[in-house]
Amino acid sequence: MPRKSRIDAAGAVHHVIARGINKADIFFDDADYKSFLNRLDSVLTRTKTACYAWALMSNHFHLLLRTGSTPVSDVMRRLLTGYAVNFNRKYKRFGHLFQNRYKSILCQEDLYLKELVRYIHLNPLRAGMVPDYRSLGRYYYCGHGVILGYFKNDWQDTEYVLNLFGKDTRSGRRGYSEFVRKAADQGRRPELAGGGLLRSQGGWTGVKALRRSGDYQKGDERILGDGDFVMSVLSKANESMTRKYDLKAKGYDLKDLLERVAEVSGITSDEIIRAGRKRNISSARDLLCYWATEYLNVKQRELAGLLNITQAAVSMAAGRGRILAEELKLNLET
Repeated sequence: MPRKSRIDAAGAVHHVIARGINKADIFFDDADYKSFLNRLDSVLTRTKTACYAWALMSNHFHLLLRTGSTPVSDVMRRLLTGYAVNFNRKYKRFGHLFQNRYKSILCQEDLYLKELVRYIHLNPLRAGMVPDYRSLGRYYYCGHGVILGYFKNDWQDTEYVLNLFGKDTRSGRRGYSEFVRKAADQGRRPELAGGGLLRSQGGWTGVKALRRSGDYQKGDERILGDGDFVMSVLSKANESMTRKYDLKAKGYDLKDLLERVAEVSGITSDEIIRAGRKRNISSARDLLCYWATEYLNVKQRELAGLLNITQAAVSMAAGRGRILAEELKLNLET
């Protein structure tokens, strides 16, 4: 059975897990860990993606991200590809470093955000990489010590997490530390490492309780949340997919799209392609990149060639185009 496509939406919270191919190590020394963190810093900062929790293990890593205008797929592509290229060059190896598909679970924030922050930050302790909870705070390759103030980095949103546990930094850190410490001996929690009804309800006991009560909720392995949340996410995803199929059935192509952007922006197609420093031209190119990648599945490589820019620039432009379309309520079709 083919795998379902990943689900993403601007502002969505994702638990992302990526593993080394065949469970092989992806970090061999401190330099590897630091190289990854430097790239993570660069990617999250440039894409304006919030990170609430993270942990680097020897053969995999966990991230808890809130996407901005850049889809999680673009964020992860930049992160994984760049690190793999440097890693292969350093160790004179060839081929894939990571498993072909990283896991990305879209999570219901109000039910799972605090639990996921705790679960992710306890990973080094569960794996025996640190001897006890006190030592976890001094483990450099995990976001726990950053929240407690032992380390600092600019790309981890500690303020958002601390506000969940207290009215100020001091009370937030105390509340957070107590919350994490309570689960230090819990062991693995597979329900927090995936989606679906079984995991969302905490196992078969929860699912059976739902059935006994007559509450039949929708589940999806790509989503961690209750039935209403799952239905809402799937509904929006289906709307987007339906639009893509409709456009394809009508024979809508990049040339049609370019004409539509020209109509909306009030400038010619040639001006959009040639570019320029005027704001309206830049906005038109942003809108073109967003609509082309979002609704026509045009490859970034093709857009980069058309607009004479890099693929990374296409990704950034698409993010700005998403915001522009939402703010001005612009529709692809008239």
